[in-house]
Amino acid sequence: MLVLAPAAGGAYAHDGVKATVTPSTAAPGADVDVRVQGCEGTTGAATSKAFVADAELTGRDGGGNPLFGDTTLRSGLADGSYPVSVTCDGHGHRDVGTVQVRHHQEPTHRPTHHATPVAPVRAGGGGTAAFAAPAAPGVAQTTSESGLGTPYTLLGLGMAAVAAVAVAFRSSRRRTGPGTGTGTGDGE
Repeated sequence: MLVLAPAAGGAYAHDGVKATVTPSTAAPGADVDVRVQGCEGTTGAATSKAFVADAELTGRDGGGNPLFGDTTLRSGLADGSYPVSVTCDGHGHRDVGTVQVRHHQEPTHRPTHHATPVAPVRAGGGGTAAFAAPAAPGVAQTTSESGLGTPYTLLGLGMAAVAAVAVAFRSSRRRTGPGTGTGTGDGE
């Protein structure tokens, strides 16, 4: 009679439980998230010699939904791969995931483009204009991180209103001016 035993360090074939640690490679002392797929219940725990404490796992309604938890890596760990085991559904599931520990990590994502500002940048004349402009008599010159302040905002709005009225007045004069009655005022 031949009896087959599961390979050491692997997940048991009947388990279907898999743990994923994010980030998959982290420095000692880092916080990590644990996601476990394959548990039928809504609670569990993920354990590893790399973890300061067990990651308490919770999920919605079990079945096909994953369980989630978080924990912190021990600060005195040596570089290497550490197995992660899970307890859920009243059963232990050994070595169903791993976490890689590295003291000096290279960034896992390098931007392929340079960041583009999405708001005006306070630089050059725009950022210094607030300090160069003389204050109106009787008006305190104030600035803040968000702009020049209420007096200058009101002054700008007033100037914009005057400009809008001037454009509207000029447009209405052209439409009703003397001429052939077409409203253009230029006799065409």
